[in-house]
Amino acid sequence: MNNNLIFLPVLAHMLLVFCLFIYLGKVKSLAVKEGAVDRKKAALNAKEWPDYVVKVSNNLANQFETPILFYMLSLMYFLSNNVSSVLLSLMSVYVVSRAIHAYIHVRSNYVPYRFKSFLFGVLLLLAMTLYLIYKIIDI
Repeated sequence: MNNNLIFLPVLAHMLLVFCLFIYLGKVKSLAVKEGAVDRKKAALNAKEWPDYVVKVSNNLANQFETPILFYMLSLMYFLSNNVSSVLLSLMSVYVVSRAIHAYIHVRSNYVPYRFKSFLFGVLLLLAMTLYLIYKIIDI
């Protein structure tokens, strides 16, 4: 298997992050046009933005929390030459879980659904971490 394929799910997640940056720019522009924000106050305090902007901003920050573990795992699998089609599938499912989490977060922000998508992704990361430990120890 081509080990470089491990970076496709990473690049997919990066595209999600770029889409969120673009969306954040759009909702901030909308808030300014609507006069829903005092730009001077918002420059110093993110809580000055309307809720619909804060949701997107918070989700963007979220994309730099557990995904750091995802990025590290990708590098570790690549460097240890343990990339497989099953792993690529799991990593792709993880990215989908992040996209679902982002969609819920910036739309309804219904916490029970958001938490389920978050937990699912974290459990995938845990499973991939434990499997890599198993492969490295070679039990």
